[in-house]
Amino acid sequence: MWLEYKQGLYDKGGVSGDHGLSSRQRWKHAILLLLSLRPKSMPQFAANLSLLYPELAFLDRFAAAARDGFKAVEFLFPYAWEAREIAACLEAHGLQQVLFNAPPGDWDAGERGLACLSSREAEFQAGMQRALDYAKALACPRLHVMAGLMPAGASFESLRPVYVANLHWAAQQAAACDVELLIEPINLRDMPRYFLNRQDEAHALVDEVSAPNLKVQMDLYHCQIVEGDVASKLRQYLPGGKVGHIQIAGVPERHEPDQGELNYAYLFALLDELAYSGWVGCEYRPARGMQAGGTSAGLGWLRPWLQE
Repeated sequence: MWLEYKQGLYDKGGVSGDHGLSSRQRWKHAILLLLSLRPKSMPQFAANLSLLYPELAFLDRFAAAARDGFKAVEFLFPYAWEAREIAACLEAHGLQQVLFNAPPGDWDAGERGLACLSSREAEFQAGMQRALDYAKALACPRLHVMAGLMPAGASFESLRPVYVANLHWAAQQAAACDVELLIEPINLRDMPRYFLNRQDEAHALVDEVSAPNLKVQMDLYHCQIVEGDVASKLRQYLPGGKVGHIQIAGVPERHEPDQGELNYAYLFALLDELAYSGWVGCEYRPARGMQAGGTSAGLGWLRPWLQE
């Protein structure tokens, strides 16, 4: 197979014979060589507008993403803006909305979702209805439902029944709107006490709820920090059809994917080999921060894929 063949091109993260090059040059060398060899399928990349283009006002980030060649966007929460404002930005710049999060509770107070919290069911349900209204207005096919932080003294098993019940209810409501729901394992270094951390836990919960529109949001940054062995996890879970969305960032700094310990050139090729046809969300913090044009300047890793 093509992926097995091209494995011989790699030598400790680079391409054989490129040891005189910098890490950035090795990345570009590997990408260009892979593009010349691989089949014509390719990952589809969506700009995460909550993290990218931080020097711009939120509604101005849509134009910036389109100028950089993105065809789709995602973000955390749309609720500070009218749905019609966001819809107008999407239409004006020819962008597709592919993901956003349901309301997380009181984010500013530190809440990170309500789905695992008992006695918050009414608030969770009201938030889901609001999210589905936005999804309809933005023609967005999927929502991420954040699980929440485990209260002090609580165990995973003690919170599991309310989490499963909330997901079952939410999946039914979303199915009526033709929307997929996603749950995402998140690492405990970035989000201490978060309820859901591992890929196997997420897939077991999807199986337990047994709703065809409930899937896993597989963030490779979180997966690497919690479990490692990312390529094997992709091989294990993508063929089952229960991964609804993928996100990426460099590890450990959460900057551009050509920085850090993960070999994304290899992982992107693996997504092709596994015939992944979904979106890949670019949920990283640009290394140049608030510098004007910093996000665009850091997109050298992406441009070869957009040029295919």
